[in-house]
Amino acid sequence: MKFICYPKCSTCKKAKDWLEAQGIAYELRDIKADNPTYDELSEWYRLSGLPLKRFFNTSGLLYKSMELKDKLPTMSEEEQLKLLATEGMLVKRPIAVSGDKVLVGFKEKEWEALK
Repeated sequence: MKFICYPKCSTCKKAKDWLEAQGIAYELRDIKADNPTYDELSEWYRLSGLPLKRFFNTSGLLYKSMELKDKLPTMSEEEQLKLLATEGMLVKRPIAVSGDKVLVGFKEKEWEALK
């Protein structure tokens, strides 16, 4: 399983602690040091079944400073995915990728599916 996170993020720390408590092995990837690519994001978006907006870190400073709340509705999916691929801090985290399952953000009930 891939675990994409920002180590300083408290939600990511909770998710990491949860994975370890469940004995789930993972490969950690720092989203700031190794931003997901356009192809990865496209695949994860497709597999997740989630709305693309869920992949944006809407509470982040960068999201707010770029005024993306107003811009995203007028952007195509391709433009949004390309934007996400430019900067890890725009991407909602943590992301868990296990086979054909992709989880965005940490909600323990959803993550139970990883067991």
